[in-house]
Amino acid sequence: MINRQKIGVIGGGQLAWMMAIAAKKLGLELTVQAGSPNESAVGVADRVIYGKVNDAEATAQLAKYCEVITFENEFVDLVALQELENFIDQDGDLDRPLLFLPRLETLAISVDKLKQRQHFRDRQIPTPEFYGVDTEIELLAAADRLGYPFVLKARRHGYDGKGTWVIADQIELRSAWETMQKLPAIAEAFIPFERELAVIVARSLSGEIAIYPVVETLQTNQVCRHTIAPARINESVEAEVKNIAAQIVTSLDAIGVFGIEFFLTAQGDVSVNEIAPRTHNSGHYTIEGCQTSQFEQLLRVVSGLPLGDIAMVAPVAIMVNLLGFEENTSDYLEKRQAIASFPNTHIHWYNKTIASVGRKLGHVTILSETYDMAIDLRDRIESIWYTATYTAT
Repeated sequence: MINRQKIGVIGGGQLAWMMAIAAKKLGLELTVQAGSPNESAVGVADRVIYGKVNDAEATAQLAKYCEVITFENEFVDLVALQELENFIDQDGDLDRPLLFLPRLETLAISVDKLKQRQHFRDRQIPTPEFYGVDTEIELLAAADRLGYPFVLKARRHGYDGKGTWVIADQIELRSAWETMQKLPAIAEAFIPFERELAVIVARSLSGEIAIYPVVETLQTNQVCRHTIAPARINESVEAEVKNIAAQIVTSLDAIGVFGIEFFLTAQGDVSVNEIAPRTHNSGHYTIEGCQTSQFEQLLRVVSGLPLGDIAMVAPVAIMVNLLGFEENTSDYLEKRQAIASFPNTHIHWYNKTIASVGRKLGHVTILSETYDMAIDLRDRIESIWYTATYTAT
């Protein structure tokens, strides 16, 4: 069995922070590549290399302390990393090829929304109709084929609604195209979904796959507001989602942990929205809600440990994102204390110093015996969090 003890992470935000906490449980040494001392993982990681996510020189320094490197997000410079992959340090400090997990070949597809769609289409994996868009002529042609509304996305670097527009007419189309500054894009059919679903999938170097419970997600302004696990869907939909998820990670020869998002229509049709080649917001409930969290699972994969048990520890888990609702520098301590006082809740605060609208500042996981009890707690938590002038009583 492979046993890698020194793990590197490109990125220093809240995903790396939760990974660093999990690494201590497993006795692994974690070094992060962080953009600034203010990033969430800096205070928890064993070592910090400073450099932006796309700074390949910083990644070369990171590699000196690691046996394997994984990723917190997709904003890396793939070309530069490919050049580094077989780099041998001339000073003898690095006498081995770099090992990235997921592999860069997997990232090359999964970080590009057009390549994702092409990969799905070529393997008969259900996905919305789509067209690559590099010019205004191609954009207008795609709009004619798809009709309104349709979805326009930047091929790379979009997240939490950034880089994504639902286009209702030609006026919105031209506005979005100007905002994108003519970046490579993808136009795709708008799916009139009944629910959005997601699933976390782990795949090891040996090809073993672990698929967590399917969850349903609620998006507000294209930012995840909360997730419910397990999703309130029938067994056939659950089986289809899991079968597709396994097909995706196998066809990509994907090694690591992946978040896959789906659309479910009122007619019961399932299609793939996107895949993220990393731990994912829809899997945060696993920290308290499952025997093995998605963060521990990723570390198990990249270090060579066996995959952990993914069984839920309670019948229902709801994750509530604590999203910024104003421009502020508050730590919202009074609100957090009130939320923490609720039974069967677990609050995670990312120690971010600046709040802005839609920014993920923390999350709360609720464990419950029933959906009704969990939803009631969720509503009470959101009532406290989104009340502008909350005062404890």
